[in-house]
Amino acid sequence: STTEKPVLLNNIADAEAFISGAEVAVIGFFQDPQSPEAEQFGLAAGQIPEVPFGLSSSAAVLSHYGASGNTVALFRRVDNDRRDLDMNNRDVDVKKLTRFVRMNELRLVTEYDPVTSIGVMQSSLEFNLLLITDKMSPKHPERMRKFRAAAEFYKGKILFILLDSNLKSNERVLSYFQLKKSQLPALAIFHTPDDEHDVLTPDEISIERVQDFCNRFLQ
Repeated sequence: STTEKPVLLNNIADAEAFISGAEVAVIGFFQDPQSPEAEQFGLAAGQIPEVPFGLSSSAAVLSHYGASGNTVALFRRVDNDRRDLDMNNRDVDVKKLTRFVRMNELRLVTEYDPVTSIGVMQSSLEFNLLLITDKMSPKHPERMRKFRAAAEFYKGKILFILLDSNLKSNERVLSYFQLKKSQLPALAIFHTPDDEHDVLTPDEISIERVQDFCNRFLQ
């Protein structure tokens, strides 16, 4: 794309619109936009094209977000959370910055893997709903569409997670919920503080079924 990354955010209104316009947004707060830290930030932005990166050196914007210079903040809509990374630490480079974003970029539906699992574990949301399914299945796109539509109703309440049953690293999750591959797709919901959980193996995933399952568990 020809759009320049990161996007320059010159005032508070720009920054607020930038954050509210994406599921996950990253802003670099730099007093000096030409600093080596800001340069590393720009390089990291180029490596993660699907996440919007903004940069601000406006004193008003930094003050509004309580950010000191050389701070990178990741804002996520799913649990209304913010994660900060201090760029004053000399050993923060493009690789660490990229990992910071990958680890924390929880979305409306987050695919579970060894990197995102860290962000999932640290989420402020106590309820997680897993769709355990075969991503290679021809029915997968339609299942995901319905699962994502259902997720809209539980923003800030339940973290919706996609778990690909083909990944070897996910096999222990199946055994935890005592599921066999022949029973998939399955929905598994759990309350992280006490490990209370419930499993549903519907013939097919529908928005209503997902809602009904979530509401019963929440009650």
